[in-house]
Amino acid sequence: MDPAGPRTLEQLYAAACASIDRFEPLDAYRATGRGALIVDIRSDTSRARDGVVPGACHIPRTVLEWRAAPDSPWRNPHLGGPEQQLILLCDHGYSSALAAATLRELGLLSTGDVIDGFVGWRTAGLPVAPAPAPFDGVPGTAPPDPG
Repeated sequence: MDPAGPRTLEQLYAAACASIDRFEPLDAYRATGRGALIVDIRSDTSRARDGVVPGACHIPRTVLEWRAAPDSPWRNPHLGGPEQQLILLCDHGYSSALAAATLRELGLLSTGDVIDGFVGWRTAGLPVAPAPAPFDGVPGTAPPDPG
């Protein structure tokens, strides 16, 4: 715990946002053309309902640290090395900021998120595809979504 005492959720979120790279949806899309990887941390339910970002790697929020940490024996092999730029995507851009800040603490210094999340991505008119069938394997280890 912080020696100054607990922080409010707003303070925690503001600190997370200040510690990561935040991308407007179009900028995140452009970054994928330069080798960045979108990491979709949304639930299977959200993905089935709303669709997916083609080429994104799905790692549910519940297992993200174990699939992304450079020293984890459960690391997703599709993430590339620790220098890989990862841009996290959630539904609205809140949990992705907190998650990206945590990944930075694990040493993944090229980690950021999409401002306004999938809602912002879709509103910007960026590519969306139907969700693939749920992965029949260890959660968070599937290859990137087709598209």
